[in-house]
Amino acid sequence: MTIDTTPRAYATVTGAGATFIAPDGHSEPITASPDEDIRRVIVQRAAAEARRTGTALELITSGDRGDHHLLVDSTGELTAVPVMPVTRRRRDDSAPVQASDAGEPPAEVTPGPEDEPHRASFITADSPDHRRSTGWRGTSSRLGIQIPESARRRQRQVNEVNVSRHWAGYRAIAVANGKGGVGKTMTTAMLASVFARLGGGNVLAWDNNDTRGTLGWRTEQGTYDTTVRDLLPVTGDLLAREATVSDISRFVHHQSADRYDVLRSNPELLATHQRIESAEFGELMRVATRYYRLVVFDSGNDESADRWLRMIDASHQLVIPTLPSPESAESAALLLEALRDRDEHSARLADNAVLVVTQPEAGARRAPKTIATGFDGQVRAVETVPFDPALKSGPLRFDSLRPRTRDAWLGVASAVSSGLD
Repeated sequence: MTIDTTPRAYATVTGAGATFIAPDGHSEPITASPDEDIRRVIVQRAAAEARRTGTALELITSGDRGDHHLLVDSTGELTAVPVMPVTRRRRDDSAPVQASDAGEPPAEVTPGPEDEPHRASFITADSPDHRRSTGWRGTSSRLGIQIPESARRRQRQVNEVNVSRHWAGYRAIAVANGKGGVGKTMTTAMLASVFARLGGGNVLAWDNNDTRGTLGWRTEQGTYDTTVRDLLPVTGDLLAREATVSDISRFVHHQSADRYDVLRSNPELLATHQRIESAEFGELMRVATRYYRLVVFDSGNDESADRWLRMIDASHQLVIPTLPSPESAESAALLLEALRDRDEHSARLADNAVLVVTQPEAGARRAPKTIATGFDGQVRAVETVPFDPALKSGPLRFDSLRPRTRDAWLGVASAVSSGLD
């Protein structure tokens, strides 16, 4: 017979307090602060004991949320220890009943209506905001030890659900600010990444720029070295009834990790060689909305260009990037004023706009807050994105960002998504 030498600790839980008994028999009270779960405190105490003894220990808990039998190692990793149930029979010996405690004596059970055969449905309802926890929190949850999510994690889950929605029909987002160098290309790529990753593919980032559009430079190039100028002559073929979804791949550049496609302009050509008139933009838009559920426009700085105005007409949501500087913020404010004076659709875009204040350098946090406060009442939402060296230059890839920056862009995308209904 094998003798189990695993150290054993006990905890009896009552509300926000517990009594912990260490393997050596020492008893001590444990309490949880208002923002802690007592069971998390118990697991941490057991892990500390495991580190002290150099071996995992059994933790047996009992109290107002049931009984649990766990194995806790020095890192706090939890494993359920199975307890074999005892079978007891009904009075008529027709079917077994499981006892919850191995030491419980057999009991006579009188069959009642609840004992009648009942088939459980194979179909269970699931809510889109139900996300299974992972890591030590997920393990604890599956063992019945409920550890509250942090406020940051709860907000992230809400944002993920919001961004992953699909709409009836296509949606288009215009990223615009008449001043150059304020983060339009960066914002376009990050929004396309978040929406494609969480909501599925069929997201297009369109470099709607007459001059020096750099979206193509800062994203992956696909198999073909093609731009919007190559797409224009074949719009009729792509709109034909026999065209297939793969036909568009020759003219766009797929982002392998971030899962969206890029329609490039040619930054090496002058504006006179790649201007797109209103009718041509309309044909391109018909192609985009046939093959993609979401289009994110990276716009140029000429707010009087036909392609810029047609972009505004075709968009459902306006996103205005700005730096925390007076010049770029003033340009954003002037854009809002111009749109409100243009027509009813443009005014709605301005009222519903999301302003994104990006921090170009580390430190100096007061300036973004000052700019954000200045737009109170002018736009629907103001979001701020912290400095991240991965955004300054080079390829724009979501995975290269710091966790805090990824959360910030997720928040931006969630705010944008809320205006796409």
